[in-house]
Amino acid sequence: MSKIGIHSFVWSAGSSKSELEKALTHTHELGFDLIELSYSDPDQIDVRWLADRLRELKLDVAISMGLPPQGDISSDDPSVVARGTEDLKKAIALTRDLGGTKLAGILYAAHGKSDLAPTRRSWETSVSAFAKVAEHAKPSGVTLNLEVANRFESNMLNTVAQGLAYLADVGASNVFLHLDTFHMNIEEADIALAIRHAGDKLGYVHIGESHRGYLGTGTLDFVSIFDALEAIGWQDYVTFESFSSAIVDRELSVKMGLWRDLWADNVALARHAHAFIEIGRETAKLKAALLKTAHLP
Repeated sequence: MSKIGIHSFVWSAGSSKSELEKALTHTHELGFDLIELSYSDPDQIDVRWLADRLRELKLDVAISMGLPPQGDISSDDPSVVARGTEDLKKAIALTRDLGGTKLAGILYAAHGKSDLAPTRRSWETSVSAFAKVAEHAKPSGVTLNLEVANRFESNMLNTVAQGLAYLADVGASNVFLHLDTFHMNIEEADIALAIRHAGDKLGYVHIGESHRGYLGTGTLDFVSIFDALEAIGWQDYVTFESFSSAIVDRELSVKMGLWRDLWADNVALARHAHAFIEIGRETAKLKAALLKTAHLP
């Protein structure tokens, strides 16, 4: 059976107990196995209650985040790097305390459009800081999954090749790539080949359409994407991500350029996504099995 997740922003961008309960309930009722939560300050949420609800509903959890400018670990300012390092450590602790094993997102630099290309110094500063964070994360059992993002949301890791180079420089066994088909559609020469290139360095997957609406209604070739995941033996989560300004707040809408809403009914959207991913992955498995069968007389 496919392991399918959903980002909580499909349900709500809020972090109040009532908003989280709604997101958890919908996720469970529609048959998803994991909910991805955007990082929130642990002091602002009831961590124990949330961990209990996740266990009660038998939901796995992943935490995602993008570092803010004031926490950019690639910065020339040591105080900014220190702030980002602490933010990452808090996110690791929250992931652990909720029973999760995956922290994902733009963890290596500030999330947002940059006016400058990264320098060798900023790369090395980020790598040095992140290597220490990775070592800190090991006892918690939390893996760090670096999201390869498009050029409008990061100036550092835009392709799988860049991500693999960063992993090699960090040199930590608990750091992997987080690939997102929306971002890959903008930056990669061939999404399926890039997935195959990532291979066993892949740690987390986001499935999103080219316009971030209903799966299958944009330009992405999901057949080749699911085939590539099957080819590398991917048995872990595929998490659906989609955004609408009707759900997320204005600040995030502006940052992500959500100028038009491609959906309004989040339940219908999520139900369709679950079926789409399940059928896509199952079809890829069936195709792979046929290719391995000789059918000799």
